[in-house]
Amino acid sequence: MAINHRLRFLLCLLTFKTGFSAEISVVVQTGNYVQLDIQTQELPKFDDLSWKNYQSKNILKYFYKTKEVIFYPSYKDRVEFNNKTFSLTLKNMQKTDSGLYRAIAAAETDNNIVTYRVSVIDTVEAPVLTVNSNWISGNFCTVNFTCRTQELMINSSYQNNTCSPEEVTSHENYTLILHCGEELIICNHTNPVSWKEDRINITQLCVNKENDSNNNQRGSSLLWSVGFTVTACIFICLSVFLYCKYKKGAQEEVVADSAVYASVEAEAKTQKEMGDNRPTSVYCTVGQYQKPTVSPDNRPYNLFSGVQTKPDTISPDDT
Repeated sequence: MAINHRLRFLLCLLTFKTGFSAEISVVVQTGNYVQLDIQTQELPKFDDLSWKNYQSKNILKYFYKTKEVIFYPSYKDRVEFNNKTFSLTLKNMQKTDSGLYRAIAAAETDNNIVTYRVSVIDTVEAPVLTVNSNWISGNFCTVNFTCRTQELMINSSYQNNTCSPEEVTSHENYTLILHCGEELIICNHTNPVSWKEDRINITQLCVNKENDSNNNQRGSSLLWSVGFTVTACIFICLSVFLYCKYKKGAQEEVVADSAVYASVEAEAKTQKEMGDNRPTSVYCTVGQYQKPTVSPDNRPYNLFSGVQTKPDTISPDDT
């Protein structure tokens, strides 16, 4: 501790006696303001105090005796000065304003009281978190994704409810940070003055994937059921059609036969009325079937003519 106090004491001596001072880095967002303070509580006696920019041009000059402040044209409309703390406030900072700023107390010699290195940077752009692929295996959900900006990129994988946190930084102090929770993947793009993020709900993503799989299975089962039902309906309709067609054909055949017999009977009746007993058709010739009769000597009559026939005899010559 004693050594640290001695180093601080020597640094103060160097600052006040030789005008040496360490740089203080300050980062400001484009369009915002920056306040540059005098870091020491007690200043050496001076005639005037000036704030100069990185081009060693005077921004303002304060005269100790008269308490007068002169603002130079380059910063006249966007500068404020506190004549008690001697701090300088610059407004509407642009990237062209980046550089060194010094407070110099002038007396017999010039003493560099404090030096600031000001960096004016833009706000970060929003990162883009993209899912490349995801699948479910049992109770585990795996997601491959990419977190990127124009200059930075991180590829990673979410497994077993976590992912490895990663961080990459550009030379301009832009940083891309990736981290995961049980439900979220978060991609954070940051610099010293701003940050923006993009996030994905892992729970929703995995549930949706599982639901899609279940829906596909249910859809496949439903498709098979509908196909089977349609096939069965077609088979039933075809069977009914064939049955009806067969029945209709049979009825038409019976009607045709009935018509033929009716026509023959009508013709026979007409001939009878006219006294013509000659048969005009096969049906008339054959007539209706009659049971054969037997004569007293057991010789059968001809079935159609009623003529008694003689039994066949065999002559001795035939043997």
